[in-house]
Amino acid sequence: MVASDALPDLHNPRAEDPIFALHAGGKMEIASTVSLSGRAELSMAYTPGVARVCEAIAEDPSLADDYTWVSNTVAVVTDGTAVLGLGDIGPRAAMPVMEGKAVLFKQFGGVDAIPICLDTKDVDEIVETVVRLAPSFGGINLEDISAPRCFEIEEKLKQRLDIPIFHDDQHGTAVVVLAALENALRITGRLMETTRVVISGAGAAGVAVTRILLAAGIRDIAVVDRTGVIHSARADLNPSKRALAEDTADRTGRIGKLADVMIGADVFIGVSGGTVPEEVVASMAADAIIFGLANPMPEVHPDIAHKYARVVATGRSDFPNQINNVLAFPGIFRGAFDARATAITEGMKLAAANALAAMVADEASEDLIIPSPFDPRVGPTVAAAVAEAARRDGVARR
Repeated sequence: MVASDALPDLHNPRAEDPIFALHAGGKMEIASTVSLSGRAELSMAYTPGVARVCEAIAEDPSLADDYTWVSNTVAVVTDGTAVLGLGDIGPRAAMPVMEGKAVLFKQFGGVDAIPICLDTKDVDEIVETVVRLAPSFGGINLEDISAPRCFEIEEKLKQRLDIPIFHDDQHGTAVVVLAALENALRITGRLMETTRVVISGAGAAGVAVTRILLAAGIRDIAVVDRTGVIHSARADLNPSKRALAEDTADRTGRIGKLADVMIGADVFIGVSGGTVPEEVVASMAADAIIFGLANPMPEVHPDIAHKYARVVATGRSDFPNQINNVLAFPGIFRGAFDARATAITEGMKLAAANALAAMVADEASEDLIIPSPFDPRVGPTVAAAVAEAARRDGVARR
């Protein structure tokens, strides 16, 4: 009797839980793309025929992109230190999330993905491991690695590998936030260059969101952590926060606590958790925009946000305007693979955001600033924009 036919264990509280039932045995498998129905197919798929392909790749390594799965396969790599809102739960407990990520890659981008959970938190050990695994993959998706280590890991891998490296907690979030913000600004009649933004959180997502908004033309951004606004006069900044300060508060002169910079702010973007008091929310500009992206509890609950804001978004699926990374990463890798890109550039991220925003721009409303993940146009639209940007930025190999 196979496991799926077994009777439920009535003493196990998980036995009849549909979530555990869905995860039983894992959520993915390896499937063959060729038939092995006879001796001829076997001799071509494996020995002796496969040797001809191996010899050709040995002579011209670029042929691996054409005659193996490499050009359509991404490694989803984590150390389990920043999993969802659960924190540092370790590599084994991270595997269900990594499997889920792999399934999303396939479902929404047609990209094969392999989850890899590493039993180390050492930056150099992670980098060395990924570098040694890299010949098996066309790209690396870093996932759920705590800040600031995630910045160092990503940068070191970019320096050593000539394949796309993408930390989704940073850049996937940033792409979708920018797409949603473009339409929110359009609805509220604002311009990028005159909009005041407050970002709560200076971890992986906060840094990346700030960077992409600056690249898109936002000039006035205050980034706030637990201590207050990040600015260079503070002595407690790590290198990533110090660099952020130079491009934000040091230019605008904004200092103080969250409550200080929220007065008159046009946009609040929460990527930190915690709760913003209602009186602080009330101090924002008229027709404000609030993106409370912490899960499961947004920094500003939508019921409160709607009292003071015209456009509200969360990271949850049970409210309108869900900021969901699945809108970005499958199409970004699909486009990068289609162009055989050697990297994912800032231009490719901006192109992905612009393409997402444009999909619903003509019908945008307060409750529709971003397309649904189940809109079949999303993956192909993002992929096409990313591939075009890769060629424009000079990182495409076809």
